[in-house]
Amino acid sequence: MLKTSLTSVAALLGFAGLSLADVPKVATDIAPVHGLVARVMQGVGEPSLVVPAGASPHDHSMRPSEALALSQADLVFWVGEALTPWLEGAVEELARDAQVVELMTLEGGLALPFRQGVGFEAHDHGDSHDEHDDHGHTAEAHEEHEEHAESDHAHDHEHDHEEGHAHEEDHHGHDHDGLDPHVWLAPENAKLWLDVIAAELAALDAENAATYAANAATGKVEIQQVQAEIKASLGAVRDGGFVVFHDAYQYFEHSFDIHAAGAIALSDASDPSPARIAEIQQVVAQKQVSCVFSEPQFNPDLVATVLDGSGAKTVVIDPLGTGLEHGAGFYPALLKELGAAMADCY
Repeated sequence: MLKTSLTSVAALLGFAGLSLADVPKVATDIAPVHGLVARVMQGVGEPSLVVPAGASPHDHSMRPSEALALSQADLVFWVGEALTPWLEGAVEELARDAQVVELMTLEGGLALPFRQGVGFEAHDHGDSHDEHDDHGHTAEAHEEHEEHAESDHAHDHEHDHEEGHAHEEDHHGHDHDGLDPHVWLAPENAKLWLDVIAAELAALDAENAATYAANAATGKVEIQQVQAEIKASLGAVRDGGFVVFHDAYQYFEHSFDIHAAGAIALSDASDPSPARIAEIQQVVAQKQVSCVFSEPQFNPDLVATVLDGSGAKTVVIDPLGTGLEHGAGFYPALLKELGAAMADCY
């Protein structure tokens, strides 16, 4: 009798193992994307994360375990080359047999051009709304925009080289031409991606298609609830009343109708020049900035220099949600954290 029971248990475990093996192996680039995929896969499986917490997505060097996750993946979800230029080659080499989804180029998604200048003089939210037809960019439009950006960038680079200027814009292959890749901070993008993630998973795993669809629907409801909470809490945040360390938040700003006065650094991979610091100090003074949003990986002394005597408050925020627990609840938690930090600054 005991032998029969053990045999039955072994058989059940064997069947469970076969069922688990049929679940698609999924690799994701950054934690916010991982959180959305985890939401869709909840109760079925777990995705892998290629860019770990605290690492820069722009120039991360993969560890063997991360490379293995890519090589074993049936599906890869990533923001795109604009955010992680080093990952494109790795995906092509290691995930040759995988279905690869570049989220930033999905039709119907919000994609905004980089803002230029210390105080974002060249591109503001009003310009983006009028120019981009309700902010929708197709993959074709994205490619066309990049072609123009590359041409313009080549001309600018040649001109600056002749003048002997250093490029603050250029760092590790990530520049500020083209489209801003911080697209995950628009909740509408996240809701679109949930549906795409569910559809891609269902195409490989029809048995769990209903679960993927239900999880995506629940995930969208959760995001909508958080959106409502954030909108209510940001009522006191005034336009131009804050500056950010680097310009990573325009999608969040657009979604909640608030607008930063400027950015201390052009990017998270380059230090601001003395001239830029002087300019942002003028912005802080002229626009009576009351809050500066710093980030955990940056030198607080630099923020103190910018604030010198202004009386503005400093709050630390992080567009990648470093420190948040990974899993199905990550993305709503990220939105909540950003909204709460901004509200607390006023």
